[in-house]
Amino acid sequence: MAAKPEVHHVTDAADAELAREQRYVSGLYSRLDVLRAELVAELERVRRGGATGTHQARTERDAMARLFEDRVRRLRDVDDRLVFGRLQADDGAVRYIGRIGLRDDDQRPLLLDWRAPQSSAFYQATAATPLGVRVRRHLTTRGRDVTALEDEVFDPDDIPEDVTLNGETALLAALSAQRTGRMHDIVSTIQAEQDRIIRSEARGVLVVQGGPGTGKTAVALHRAAYLLYAQKERLARNGVLVVGPSRSFLEYIEQVLPSLGETGVVLRTLGQLYPGVDAGAVDPPAVAAVKGRTAMATVLRHAVHARQIAPAGPIDVEVNGVVLTVQPALIQRAIRHAQQTRKPHNVARVTFVKSALGDLTAQLVEQVAARGSTIDDEDRRMLREDIRTAQDVKVLLNSAWLPLTPEKLLGDLYSRPDYLARSAPELSAADRQLLSRPRRSPFTVADVPLLDEAAELLGETDTTGDARAQARDAQRKRDIENAEQAIVNMGVEGMVSAESLADGFAEEGVRLTTAERAAVDRTWTYGHIVVDEAQELSPMQWLLLRRRGPLRSFTVVGDLAQSAAEPPAADWRQALGALTDEFRLERLSVNYRTPQQIAALAESRALHDGLPITPSRSVREGEPPLRVRAARGAVPAATVAAVLADRARDDGGALAVIAPAGLVAELHDALRVGIDERVGYGAEGLGSPVSVLDPWTAKGLEFDSVVVVDPDSVAREAGPGSLYVAFTRPTRRLVVVEPAP
Repeated sequence: MAAKPEVHHVTDAADAELAREQRYVSGLYSRLDVLRAELVAELERVRRGGATGTHQARTERDAMARLFEDRVRRLRDVDDRLVFGRLQADDGAVRYIGRIGLRDDDQRPLLLDWRAPQSSAFYQATAATPLGVRVRRHLTTRGRDVTALEDEVFDPDDIPEDVTLNGETALLAALSAQRTGRMHDIVSTIQAEQDRIIRSEARGVLVVQGGPGTGKTAVALHRAAYLLYAQKERLARNGVLVVGPSRSFLEYIEQVLPSLGETGVVLRTLGQLYPGVDAGAVDPPAVAAVKGRTAMATVLRHAVHARQIAPAGPIDVEVNGVVLTVQPALIQRAIRHAQQTRKPHNVARVTFVKSALGDLTAQLVEQVAARGSTIDDEDRRMLREDIRTAQDVKVLLNSAWLPLTPEKLLGDLYSRPDYLARSAPELSAADRQLLSRPRRSPFTVADVPLLDEAAELLGETDTTGDARAQARDAQRKRDIENAEQAIVNMGVEGMVSAESLADGFAEEGVRLTTAERAAVDRTWTYGHIVVDEAQELSPMQWLLLRRRGPLRSFTVVGDLAQSAAEPPAADWRQALGALTDEFRLERLSVNYRTPQQIAALAESRALHDGLPITPSRSVREGEPPLRVRAARGAVPAATVAAVLADRARDDGGALAVIAPAGLVAELHDALRVGIDERVGYGAEGLGSPVSVLDPWTAKGLEFDSVVVVDPDSVAREAGPGSLYVAFTRPTRRLVVVEPAP
C-alpha cells in the first residue's frame, strides 16, 4: 500500500526545518542565476566574434552559439518550481529532485533532473516497495520561497527527527488548485502508474487508454520530455511532434513542456500539418466522415490519372508557320512512357514532355525533309526548340498533362461534379454530394490529410531545378559533415545536433528551430510523435501521421468513450487506422481530476448511451452535481442564475458553460448582460473567468466549475461521447441545466 504522510503538530522545530530547506533552495536559485549569467556572457562573446575566418571556424562559432542559446532558453524556462522533492535514502544520503539537473563548480550534484534514473524512486517508491527510500519529501514553493513541506515516511517505526511537518499531500494540493486556462504540469505529483508509462521504451506504438481525469495528456507530455532527455541524440535531430485536437488545446498545454526543461517539441493541430495551410474550420460530421475514409486515397489517385489524358481526335498545331497534325496515339504513347516511371505526376511530366517533344520533332523533321530540305543535327536541335516554345504545343501538352498543385487538384475535385464522378466510382452519389462545394472555399481540418495525400501523388511542381536541388543536397551534406567535425572538436557531442547546426550556416545567420524547419517542409519526419485525443482521428489522418513518423515511434493517448464518432470504434485496433500493425496498450485507472460523485453521474449516463467507458477510481469525493430544470424559453436565464450562484462562492476559479453549438452565442449574450465578470466566447475566450463553448472546444480542457446546458441536445447533435466529455470537465462542481419536457 502507499505510504501515508505522518501527522505532527507545527512546532519551532518545524519552522527551523522549513528555514533549512529555504536556505538550500535559495542556494539552488543562486547557482541557477550564476549559470545563466555565465551562459549569457559566453553567448555574447561568441556573437561578437562575427562571421569571419575559415568556414570551419565559422562552423564552430555557430555550434557554440546554438549550444549557448539552447541552454539559456532552457534555464529561463525552469525558474518556477525549480525544485519540488527530496529523497532521504536508508544510508542517510539526500537527493533533491527538480526540473533540471544542477551541479556545483566541482561537479558535485546539487539537484537531480526528474528524468534521471536516480530520480525514479521519487515517483515509484511505496511502503511495500520503498526502493531504498526512507523519507520522500514534497516541497511546495511560490516563486523562490518554500511555503510548505510534506513528508512520507516509509518506515513509521523509524521517523527521523527532522520529519516534523504536516499538510495536504502534494497530489491533492495540485488537484485542488484553481484552474487558470493553462495546463498544470504534474512533474512534482506524478504517480507510480503514470511514471511507469512515462519511462517505458520508445520503440513502437504505445497506446494509453484512460477515462476522463486520469492524466492522459499530462502523461503524454511528460513522456515527450523524458524521451528527449533519455534519447537526446536521436530525437534532437528531428524533434518530437505533439498533435492536439484544437488550437485551444495547444494553448492550454503550451507552457508545460518548456517548464519541464524542453523546447525541442513541435505543437500542431491536425489542421496545421500541411505547410501553408492553417485549417481551423471543421466539416459537418457526415462530410468529415467521407473525407476521412481510406477510399479517398483511391479517389485522389483516380483524380490525378484523370488529368493525364490524350485528346479525343487529331489536333493541328502551328510551329513557325508549319502546321502539324498530332494524332491522339502520339500523346497516348508519351503518357504511357511517363506513367511507367511510377514517379509522381509533376515529376513524371518531365518524361511525358520529353517523349512528346521527341515524337513531334521527328514528325516536323519528316515534314520539312519532305519539302526537299536537308536536316543535320543542329537543324534538328533548332526544330526541337521551335516545337518546345510554340504556343500551340504548350497548350496541347498542358491539356494532356498539366502541372498541378494539391490545392488545385482538391479544389477542382470538390467544385466539378463531373470530374468527381469520374474519379470517385467508389463513392455513392450522396457521398459525392456531401463533398461538393465552391472552388474557393477555405480548406477544413479534414482536407489537410487529403492535401498531403495529393502532394504525395503529385510531387513538386518545379521539376526543372533538379540540378540545383542536387547541388543543394551536396552542399547540405558538406555542411553536416563540417558540423559533425565542429561538434567533435569542441567536445559537445549530444548537446547540439549536426543537422540543426547546419541549418544556421547561411551567411545571413538565420537559424531555424525544429518547429520552423518542420513548418515549411512537408516531408519532414519526426523521431517521436505524441497524439492526444487519438480516438477522434480518421484513417486518412493516421495515414498522414504515419508518413510524418516512419520509425513508428508513437505515444497515442485517448479514450474510446469520448469519441465524437457515431458509433465509436469498438477497440484501438479499429481506431488506429494505419498504425494497427503492432501496438502496446496501457490503461490508466485512477481519476485525479473529476470528483467521485460527478464521475458517477458521467459514467452512468455514458453506460446508458452505450459508450465503452474505462471504469476509473476517483481520488476525491467532491460535491454532488446539481440539476436545474427550466422551461425551454427560460434556459438562458436559468444558466445565468446557475453561473451567478457559483461565482458567489468565495473560491473563484475558472467556470465554463458547455452547450450545443447553436446555443453558444445566445448564452454568451445572456451572460454578458447578466453577470459582472468578463465572459469569453469559444476558444478565444478561454482566458476569461467565465467562458461559453461547445463540447468540441472543451475537449481535453478542465475547469473548476462547469455548467452543462441541455445535455440531451448535446448528445443528439455532437454525440454521446461529447456529452461524456462535457460532464467530466469540472474539478470541483457540476451544474446541469435541463429544459423541461
